Amino acid sequence: MAKLIKLPSFSDQRGKLTVIEKKVPFEIKRVYYIYDVPDSTIDRGGHRHKLNWQALICIKGQCLIENHDGIKPEDFLLDSPDKCLIVEPKDFHTMKNFSSDAVLLVLASEYFDADDYIDEGYNLI
Repeated sequence: MAKLIKLPSFSDQRGKLTVIEKKVPFEIKRVYYIYDVPDSTIDRGGHRHKLNWQALICIKGQCLIENHDGIKPEDFLLDSPDKCLIVEPKDFHTMKNFSSDAVLLVLASEYFDADDYIDEGYNLI
């Protein structure tokens, strides 16, 4: 099940610093970010994984993560760079409603592997 965690942040007259060190429950093997989404109606993701865990952090702007773990749906608003959503492999997740300035940082437990993706959602009655 996806879980929202608060990242430790430190602030002084020089600005803010947010730390990810030792906060995600996996070794980080891949880092990428999504930005310049041309329209707030465009969705990203829409899949789950066989092995890959992810940590999603909207470091600028905001976006909504719709998640379903096979048992229940849940929405998460990422609107602060100190919010981190941990997504397990079983979590079918869709990133949507990107603000025009959104930058979504993704930390992944696995290197890219097209065979790790499961595009089908859960067939729930």
